Amino acid sequence: MSAVEYRAEMVANVLTILVEAGQQVVPGDTLIMLESMKMEIPVFAEAPGVVADVSVTAGDVVQEGDVLVTVES
Repeated sequence: MSAVEYRAEMVANVLTILVEAGQQVVPGDTLIMLESMKMEIPVFAEAPGVVADVSVTAGDVVQEGDVLVTVES
């Protein structure tokens, strides 16, 4: 089993978490909504799998490179 870590691409606020551990996801599913510079930035699943871990909570401020969600395939 391999795991994919979805990471923040920039400093942002976590607006909404749309998945939880154990949830099945398919490519194109929105995992998390971030906000930076008054723009909403969706983080999409790139491959099918099961959410293994959500590393952030709504309201968190994340830095570039921080792990947001881990999905196992």
